[in-house]
Amino acid sequence: MPRKFLDFPGPLAFAHRGGSAHGPENTWRAFEHAVGLGYAYLETDVRATADGVAVAFHDKTLDRLTGRPGRIAVLPHRDVAAARIAGTEPIPLIEDLLGAWPDVRFNIDVKDARAIAPLAGVLHRTAAWDRVCICSFSASRLRATRRALDRGVCTAASPSGIAAVLLGGPAGASAQCAQVPVPVATALFLRRAHERGLQVHAWTVNDRGLMESLLDLGVDGIITDETAALREVLTARGQWHPRQAS
Repeated sequence: MPRKFLDFPGPLAFAHRGGSAHGPENTWRAFEHAVGLGYAYLETDVRATADGVAVAFHDKTLDRLTGRPGRIAVLPHRDVAAARIAGTEPIPLIEDLLGAWPDVRFNIDVKDARAIAPLAGVLHRTAAWDRVCICSFSASRLRATRRALDRGVCTAASPSGIAAVLLGGPAGASAQCAQVPVPVATALFLRRAHERGLQVHAWTVNDRGLMESLLDLGVDGIITDETAALREVLTARGQWHPRQAS
């Protein structure tokens, strides 16, 4: 059931790339910090190495985060595994992250078409169907991912679907939520999305005042790097719902 991913008490709190205000992005240190705070939702990215290993990494290349050159898509996993984010942190496997916390849900941004088949393999092996939501800035990648998964999972609206909602049209039958940058999360967009049965999650929200404003407006979720700050804001409002460890 695709909507099972969204059935947690809201507003939903997402740790963006694990919560990079508290550890290098998409690293075990960041993810573990967010889980320790009680986050039930972690946001991450997926790319695939040349030999088809799905890794949690945002950029096309290793350069910015590890100081080593090379495109992930053309490197074997042994080379990617040798790189260290911020000089110390290994690059996690998507499969290992899903296995580490069976009660945590993962919002996964598919960054490259090459990652689709490896991600599908991971989900088949882990049976994590109800614990993932798939998103992408590419409508064609989203469609290809849905075909590769061959069963229903939660998916976010594509950019074209979001534009359609802005214009008062449908987001597409396959979407269960709209994950949008802050300027898009207006009262009008929220109303139109909610009329179409879509949750609205705003990204990337790191300012406490902006968190409050968006929550007052009625967003269904916030994606943040500042995981401690969002927890404090939600706690003060009586809206913090920590994960229940299994």
